[in-house]
Amino acid sequence: MRWRTVSLAVLAVGAAAGGTAWYFFRAPVVTVTLATYAPVSEVVYGTGIVEPVRWAKVVPFTRRRIVELCRCEGQTVRQGQILARQDDGEEQAALNELNARLEQLERDLDRSNKDVDRGTVTKQQNEQVKTQVRELNFRISAQKERLAALVLKSPLDGMVLRRDGEVGEIAGPTDVLFWVGPPTPMQVVAEINEEEIPKIALGQKAYLRNEAFQDQSLTAKVSAITPKGNPESKTFRVYLLLPRDTPLRIGMTTEVNIVYRENPDALVVPTEAISNNAVSIVNGDHTSRVRVALGVRGSRLVEVIGGVREGAMVVSPARPDITEGSSVRIDLLPDIIVARAQPSEVADAKSSRPNLGGTRSTVADGPALTSAPPSPGAPDAVDLPAAEVDQAISAALSARVLSIVNDARRKLDDPSAK
Repeated sequence: MRWRTVSLAVLAVGAAAGGTAWYFFRAPVVTVTLATYAPVSEVVYGTGIVEPVRWAKVVPFTRRRIVELCRCEGQTVRQGQILARQDDGEEQAALNELNARLEQLERDLDRSNKDVDRGTVTKQQNEQVKTQVRELNFRISAQKERLAALVLKSPLDGMVLRRDGEVGEIAGPTDVLFWVGPPTPMQVVAEINEEEIPKIALGQKAYLRNEAFQDQSLTAKVSAITPKGNPESKTFRVYLLLPRDTPLRIGMTTEVNIVYRENPDALVVPTEAISNNAVSIVNGDHTSRVRVALGVRGSRLVEVIGGVREGAMVVSPARPDITEGSSVRIDLLPDIIVARAQPSEVADAKSSRPNLGGTRSTVADGPALTSAPPSPGAPDAVDLPAAEVDQAISAALSARVLSIVNDARRKLDDPSAK
């Protein structure tokens, strides 16, 4: 009787050990995505400000109190039109004094000319008076220029884009009172890192992003590159011409992604699927390692050349524990099957925001490589919550052990069953 109990215990332990081994050493679960054709591009990132192509700031030449200021913001003005006046009382008083002295000198010169004819004044004395008159005229001209500088005029035809300051305030050369210029065409003046400027060329297209227009596609084209960079900020200024129908407004800030390399029809996989220039492809329930050459690199997608075919199931993210020939189980297999049957539904149209970070080189991708949503009638995903999986496995193990023990008991109790 005792040896029967021992036998039953051994059988139970063996069954439990076998079930436990199956549970702990079964093939690992991997997530996969499909290799597919999509546009991918590399871009240089920067930040910029929207400005008119032609415009000017109006600033005072001297520091004086504002006595007159036009209410012309948003209005069209002509070149030379008066926009503001500063207090000119001191300069006007000085001019009046100079004019009075000039009148006196002119009378002295008239007498001197008559005295020369009579011989009571020498020609040398007469020339000295003439010289004084000429010098005073020069001083009066300079004083009139100083007075004119206190009258602020429009430097060009256009629109008063912005007006600052109020009557009674004191303004000087550091204070911009008006921004004047034609409101169109507009451009984005962007600052690009000096390490990335060799990649920029005239005519390159750019994608812009502004929080006010997150759902709109904003484009521009490189129209000019400043020859000299800023050694302090280590940036170069790049001008990007905006289309006339752009919704952006003057003064808005934008994030700029200038495309310098792209492939509109590249075979791509997620960047995270690449490990040591190779990808793991699932064939059935086993994996194979395939070395690839990398082409255009995106922030989310990367072009792969050689060894990978369209529709291949690629392990993503890459798993360092998965080696050549490893047995694996695929996560969300029904979704992948649907995606393979309908490759046109695999991805969205285009990334609306290409990797916007600091001033550095970034990349912009085309469609995202994600599993397509199950079509109507497709089988449900086989994944269950971890707690339910553990409960099911535990119940199966217990049932298996109980079945083995019962069979052993029947054979011991009924010799004919042997």
